[in-house]
Amino acid sequence: QVQLVESGGGLVQAGGSLRLSCAASGRAFSRYAMGWFRQAPGKERDFVTSITATTGRTFYADAVKGRFTISRDNAKNTVYLQMNSLKPEDTAVYYCAASPSVSTDYATYNVWGQGTQVTVSS
Repeated sequence: QVQLVESGGGLVQAGGSLRLSCAASGRAFSRYAMGWFRQAPGKERDFVTSITATTGRTFYADAVKGRFTISRDNAKNTVYLQMNSLKPEDTAVYYCAASPSVSTDYATYNVWGQGTQVTVSS
């Protein structure tokens, strides 16, 4: 089973960009679909985006479509989340997660990182 560590969060002004990384340990990374979720204070954990294990097919929540891009490098055991045109409502803790199959449902993801804080100021 893989272990996941996110990085790249921080404070950014509205309209700015951030790139999150999620590094995975273990040799099974390329077998997992990967997803990004986010959780704002007092709210549920929401799906952001996901990518299949090998074909690279991607899925996005409507709220981030056209602004965020997920990608993965299986040779580096890393998945990325490029976030552009950030808005204050994007403020949340962002989690990467691994699943045996691609999904928008957090319940299907069985490995989670510790999360990284993204704060967008207005």
